[in-house]
Amino acid sequence: MLHTFVTDDGGKVGVIAHRSGHSDLITFSDHEDGADVTKVSLRLNEDEAHTLAELLGGTQITESLTALDQIPGLSIDWFTVDYDDYIAGQPLGAPADRGLVGLTVVAVVRGDSANPAPAPDFKVFPGDTLVVAGSPEKVAKAFSFFRTGELPARVTADAPPGG
Repeated sequence: MLHTFVTDDGGKVGVIAHRSGHSDLITFSDHEDGADVTKVSLRLNEDEAHTLAELLGGTQITESLTALDQIPGLSIDWFTVDYDDYIAGQPLGAPADRGLVGLTVVAVVRGDSANPAPAPDFKVFPGDTLVVAGSPEKVAKAFSFFRTGELPARVTADAPPGG
């Protein structure tokens, strides 16, 4: 399958996706007679194609998350699940059902794939990375819950130390 597009400066870029999983990244230039002539052709295996996609798209995602993280009152953070964490081997559940109203699990990253907006029955495993968004306080509470299974008590100015 061939996918092509024309850049703003008139260059042509194409990707040939083979059934084998390999991809060819190619660029073209137009000859005066109208025939396309290949300027560059690179053969990429499946891992290299994923790496290139992450390099090209990952920057945009990171920039978007960075921009969101600069919104006052919003925190976006990543939690990597360890074997001894409470959440390891458990269904994710709904944050609100676990006392975390106002927190969203944006995605669970497992290996090379992301599972956006995971359902409450999505089972979390060691090595998964949970991407969460909410107020800084809610994110901290969520991380504590993911590690221990318990929600820390909210500390206020009126509360005695440790309460």
